[in-house]
Amino acid sequence: MSIPSQDLFLDAISRRRSIYTLSRKSTISDAEIERILKITLEQAPSTFASYTTRIVLLLRTEHTKFWDIVIEAVQSVTAGDKLLESTSSHLVRFRNEAYGTVLFFEDPKTTQVLEGHYPFLKDLFAPWSEQTSAIHQYIVWTAFSEAGLGVNLQHYNPLIDERTAAEFGLPKDWKLVAQMVFGTPTAAPGPRKTEFKTPVEQRLLIRRGEQKL
Repeated sequence: MSIPSQDLFLDAISRRRSIYTLSRKSTISDAEIERILKITLEQAPSTFASYTTRIVLLLRTEHTKFWDIVIEAVQSVTAGDKLLESTSSHLVRFRNEAYGTVLFFEDPKTTQVLEGHYPFLKDLFAPWSEQTSAIHQYIVWTAFSEAGLGVNLQHYNPLIDERTAAEFGLPKDWKLVAQMVFGTPTAAPGPRKTEFKTPVEQRLLIRRGEQKL
């Protein structure tokens, strides 16, 4: 008996986790990583079909170079703060114990055009752009997970934006949204955090109207 397609999709969603214990290996080829990113950019929905998401894949020395930038930037603003200084150990681990990093950007040019075309929606296009990026991130994350990769998502923007654009030759107006670290997992993820989790019955409300014949 075949498994319904929606269950295959929902199972993949359930398996997607944040995994921080990684190695500098990949379970799939670079070509397959690139294929996943290309399909995501082609098929992911975007506001008004604006295709505003931009993706930069960093592998090997380029991955290392990026995390050197992050480490330097974070250390420059956390000196003397013991709590924040502990962040550096996590950054060094991302640098040394991961296969690559995917940078997610949003290109504001099309968003600005849409704001001009629909002035009554102007204040909504920026958050819609963020939502577009989130969809791309989730697709890539889930696809990587299904390919056996461990993934975690970081946000050190805007602290690193200018240096990142300069170092990798990117347009200055691209807005960095998230940094996705990935590699072959070396340990299973820990239990899901439930501190703020309420029963699903409190988060899903259903109002069933009368069925008209």
